[in-house]
Amino acid sequence: MPEPASFTVLADESDNGRRLDVVVASHIQACSRSLAASLIVSRNIVVDGCSKKPGYRVKTGDRIAGEIPAPVPVAFQPEAIDLSILYEDEHLVVINKQPGLVVHPAPGHLSGTLVNALLHHCPDLKGIGGELRPGIVHRLDRDTSGTMVVAKTATAHETLAHQFKCRRVKKTYLALVHGQMLIESGVIELPIGRHPVDRKKMSTTSRKHRTALTQWRIREKLGAATLLEVNLKTGRTHQIRVHCAAIGHPVVGDSVYGSRAWRKSHRKSPAKDTEMVTQLLLSALRQMLHAWRLGFDHPQTGEWVQFEAPVPDDMQRLIQGLRKAGKSYKLPMQP
Repeated sequence: MPEPASFTVLADESDNGRRLDVVVASHIQACSRSLAASLIVSRNIVVDGCSKKPGYRVKTGDRIAGEIPAPVPVAFQPEAIDLSILYEDEHLVVINKQPGLVVHPAPGHLSGTLVNALLHHCPDLKGIGGELRPGIVHRLDRDTSGTMVVAKTATAHETLAHQFKCRRVKKTYLALVHGQMLIESGVIELPIGRHPVDRKKMSTTSRKHRTALTQWRIREKLGAATLLEVNLKTGRTHQIRVHCAAIGHPVVGDSVYGSRAWRKSHRKSPAKDTEMVTQLLLSALRQMLHAWRLGFDHPQTGEWVQFEAPVPDDMQRLIQGLRKAGKSYKLPMQP
């Protein structure tokens, strides 16, 4: 087992007035600000032998000492699972997550996850948050496909997490929803919180909620369905699925947030669409939601980078089937 790394820093004039956790992170390469704050709170880092708070303002001459624990291997096992890599360097990896792949191990899904795949793909991962593990900074639902960025170092993890928190990251999705939208674009601003009865679901009527903002525009009108381009301004759990269902246009294939009820009522009015269209909509085995584009500042260079994942085969087939079944109308694509 690797030994913890001890360190001592004598604060100079450049450190004067700065937060203690910031000073530690700036001097110790293997320690991110969040890890430094955690170690300060647990008294593994002290100033002149005394415990301080992470926000303590350092003074010139302060003697900062502590230990950085050796990364602890996680219990999850590496697995040789195919990954579609869109981009990779020493700091991060961007993948096109396939539908059906769970991101993180959890009860019922302890193997066969994205984390298991990343542990195999990146055997030299550095410690993040005191553990040897991939730096998952955001997630996609199991049945949602598309772009995801994963940090490979503690510094990249902290920088990316800060960008997500500050809404600097640009996330653009493609969503195939039931019905025809009446206007070309719009904004959904409804709060989202845990469902008052079913705690596995989210709801726009929860008492304890957070603000949520979704911008959308029509990409293509497909008769009984509409292909939307969606930009998330917040990152709430199941946000697009919940918001689309709330305005009466649930995501095709999403049985959790209204697609099942929509299809049931639709069957009572078969004259609305041909039997072919009805069968096409019923054929969706998952929610037709794809994380199309992802843009952010590279954590090392600061350069704006953007990645795009091609639409998966099952979603493409459904869109093409709807085009053949009736008239479709494409709107100009946004850059």
